[in-house]
Amino acid sequence: FVCVCCPQDVLLAPFGFMASSAQECGRPPLIEDRIVGGVDAADGAWPWQVDIQTVTDGHICGGSIIAEKWVLSAAHCFPNSYIIYVGRYQLNGFNPHETSYRVNQVFIPSGYSDPYNGKDLALVQLNNPIIWSDRVRPICLPASGTVFPSGMLCTVTGWGNIREDVPLPGTGTLQEVQVPIISQSACQEMYQLNPTENVDILYDMICAGYKDGGKDSCQGDSGGPLICKMVNGTWVQAGVVSFGVGCANRNQPGVYTRLTSKSIISYVFAINCSFESQTLLGSLFKLVPCYMWTEALALNSV
Repeated sequence: FVCVCCPQDVLLAPFGFMASSAQECGRPPLIEDRIVGGVDAADGAWPWQVDIQTVTDGHICGGSIIAEKWVLSAAHCFPNSYIIYVGRYQLNGFNPHETSYRVNQVFIPSGYSDPYNGKDLALVQLNNPIIWSDRVRPICLPASGTVFPSGMLCTVTGWGNIREDVPLPGTGTLQEVQVPIISQSACQEMYQLNPTENVDILYDMICAGYKDGGKDSCQGDSGGPLICKMVNGTWVQAGVVSFGVGCANRNQPGVYTRLTSKSIISYVFAINCSFESQTLLGSLFKLVPCYMWTEALALNSV
């Protein structure tokens, strides 16, 4: 997997990811080792989680920090005028470690129309660089060859509903829930058992959840990260919360944008190449010339 962090990145060949001398990704410094059916996360447990809000509606989506000026979220959360909060723990409580940022630009893949049709990804460029701290860190991104096998337990975090149409109550503490990865074929079979809606699990989607339901992401978790802990203890983002039919229903697991999809990885590279002066992957671009990515993809700024 690739750690998308800051300049002075170094490729660690034994692990296959980018580590930064400026800021390490995928390692919560305070804690090593609602979402439906979830529990309160510990303060500082998921330092890459961001809260995306509008002035009029408050919280609408989640996201994840991938670099000092970049946040990853879902295309269906945009366009609008947003405020990005990092270091936040509670939606309605006091957050002494949070900082807010304005959005400079939002990029979505060309051809995106609806979460059900795939490409549900947004790269959000902030107006100012994020200031790193123990509660504000980037998540690692996977390489296209990274495998998240069926049954692997991963984690979803967010401030979304705790049941369908039931918002997170009280101070609104960040929720976390463990869900297993479901293969694309098994996920497609589940959705065909009781097809309340026609759902096609496309090549750029990944599913996670339980056949019997009970634990899932829900409304308001959109754009947030599905993260998995690798064998070396580093957290890597496998997906972005995209859609589901209801929340935590039987045979209707959560569907996420699959970050190991070649088209998605290429899109991230291509956007980065468009901002070489603020490159996310630093020295990696010396190995992979930018024109190879930008010629392959049309970029759409909203």
